[in-house]
Formats: sequence, C-alpha cells, structure tokens
Amino acid sequence: MRIRTVLALSTAATALLLAVPQTGTAAPQSGSAAPRSAQAPTQPAKAAAQPAKCAQNVLKLRAEQSADPTIVHISVTNRSARACTVDRIPTVTFGDLDGAALPTPAGESGPYRIGAGRTVYAAVRTIVDPADPEARRVDSITVSADPARYGRSFTARELGAGDAVLVWEPVTTWWKPSVAAADKALGLS
Repeated sequence: MRIRTVLALSTAATALLLAVPQTGTAAPQSGSAAPRSAQAPTQPAKAAAQPAKCAQNVLKLRAEQSADPTIVHISVTNRSARACTVDRIPTVTFGDLDGAALPTPAGESGPYRIGAGRTVYAAVRTIVDPADPEARRVDSITVSADPARYGRSFTARELGAGDAVLVWEPVTTWWKPSVAAADKALGLS
C-alpha cells in the first residue's frame, strides 16, 4: 500500500515536470537571440579518438631472458606507418600451465598507444626464488599484446633460459616506453 502511494506521487511529480516549459532555449533577456553560430555548443566536445587496434601482422613480439634468471624482458614493435593500440597489460602464459602472469600494478585491460615504428617493453618476473620447492618448469612462454590474440611462443632455449623457465606466481608490468622503465616497475632499479 505504501509503495503505491510513493509510485503515485512519483508519477504525478513527473507529469508536473513535463508540463513545465523548458527555459534553456528561451531568448536572452535583451529580447534578441544571438545567432546560432555565436551560441555556446550544446554538446560537450568529443575526446580525441583513440587509434585503432593494431593488426596482428604489424606487430613484432620479442622475448629474452635478462641477466637476472628470474626476469624475462618482452617487447612489441608497431611496424606499421600509423599509431595503433594494444592492451596495456601484456598477456604472458607459461607452457601448459593454467593462468597468466598477473599485472603489477594490479589493473584492468585498456588501450595502450604505440606510435608508428615504436617499440614498448614489459618485464616479467617468472619466479621470486629459483630455489623455491614449488617452482614449476616449462619449456616455453607465450606472449601476446592483446588477450584476444594468440601471440607468439618462445622456447626456453630461444629465450636464453636453457632447458626450462622456472615459474611460480609470475607477474608482468604494463607496457612501458623503455626496458629501464619496465625494470623499475618491478622494483629492479
């Protein structure tokens, strides 16, 4: 019963508001309306458009073991003549293990702009302590610049990691403009 009363009042209030004339389109008090071109725009200005997603065939992915055996450096180069976007968090998976490296800092997917001919970098910590008894060994990692794409697989040998990559609770940085910036994001510098 009480709900109906509130709904009835709400409906009556809405009808009353709709009956009141809109004052936003009235002429100025001086009695003459300014020309349409001189009036302020009624729509907010649109934000600059984000470049399109990078096509798979314009991206070149690389990965290599760093001097630190717990860190893999990855990069993606936009080989096209136009800026395009990838996901701001690289997708890094390990052999036949479930899951992917978690982003650090934590965050959600979103576009990351790569200029024409430019390269961006990320650092992946595969394991904190190589002597960890829970470490898993994989013979490859797969890197993708976009979780909707397959990416590229790198064997442990191609990475320069020997026979296996040690993995336990891996993390990846977001894409950064340099290797140094990616290392710093992992707290290495």
